[in-house]
Amino acid sequence: MKNSWTMLAAALVAGISLQVQALETQPVERANLVERIQLDGVIEAVHQATVSAQTSGQVRQVHFDVDDPVAPGDVLVELDSTEQKARLNQAQAGLREAQAGLDDAKQNFTRVEGIFKRELASQAQLDQARNQLNAAEARMNRAQASVAEARKQMDYTRIVAPYGGIMTERHVEVGSSVNPGQPLMSGLSLEELRVVVALPQRYTASAREKRDAQVVSDTGRILETSSMTFYPYADPATHTFRVRMNLENPEGDLFPGMLVKVNLPVAERSALWVPASALVQRGELRAVYILDDKDQPRLRQVRIGSRDGERLEVLSGLGEGERLVLSPAAALASMETSNE
Repeated sequence: MKNSWTMLAAALVAGISLQVQALETQPVERANLVERIQLDGVIEAVHQATVSAQTSGQVRQVHFDVDDPVAPGDVLVELDSTEQKARLNQAQAGLREAQAGLDDAKQNFTRVEGIFKRELASQAQLDQARNQLNAAEARMNRAQASVAEARKQMDYTRIVAPYGGIMTERHVEVGSSVNPGQPLMSGLSLEELRVVVALPQRYTASAREKRDAQVVSDTGRILETSSMTFYPYADPATHTFRVRMNLENPEGDLFPGMLVKVNLPVAERSALWVPASALVQRGELRAVYILDDKDQPRLRQVRIGSRDGERLEVLSGLGEGERLVLSPAAALASMETSNE
């Protein structure tokens, strides 16, 4: 009977030992920790502008309103062009007159030059004909410039969109009188966006060196960014530097004015790491299971620091190289079996 009990005890011990050996473990590792600061960033459009009048006149028609989409080259506002048309007609008449005068001067110079070659005209007559031709050419150039200016003023009565986007503000109504420089319509493009953030002065050097930022939306989605631009001056009121990052928007769900979180690396240090899945939480208690010298799982209270994806920084309670049990449930089951 004694041998039977001995064999049973040995079998139980062997079973427990096999169960403990089945626990999946890994050594507590030390690796670099990149410390980051989290700042509030604002999304803004790369292309946003207010188109203004470049000539005077009365607003005849407004083709778009707030929130309307526009394509590049679409006519936004039309001004009454009566005055501009009159100036263009006058300039074109002056051009025709200058052309006639130039033709007459050319013919006269050709005639006098032929006579001069036959020694039937004096040098003074030839010089006078040449001067008249030069004056006619100058009048022609001035008339052409007047026509170009008048045509440009005529074109200014049709205000077009410089790029595609949406209208954000309408500054005039039909019948309003406008002067050069007066705002007419405001708009922006949703095709190119960027994030702007105010960076505290003490983090500027590190951020410039690393040039690495993580932009996170309010839903927790990490947004793709490209280039990073640091403004070469600080805000005199807040002593912060403006940082700008171009933003990818493949989903089309980002809009100017939205708030995002910007994580910037500011320092790097060594830290102990454990998988987040190995952590046991009971109220305020934070602990993990480790294997002791007898290969038995033991609960060890720890203090947790930063989180980096699926791993946690351990500030105290563990040492490098200790054997960490990856599954708290398996460790607990093993302990209960051992107690039985």
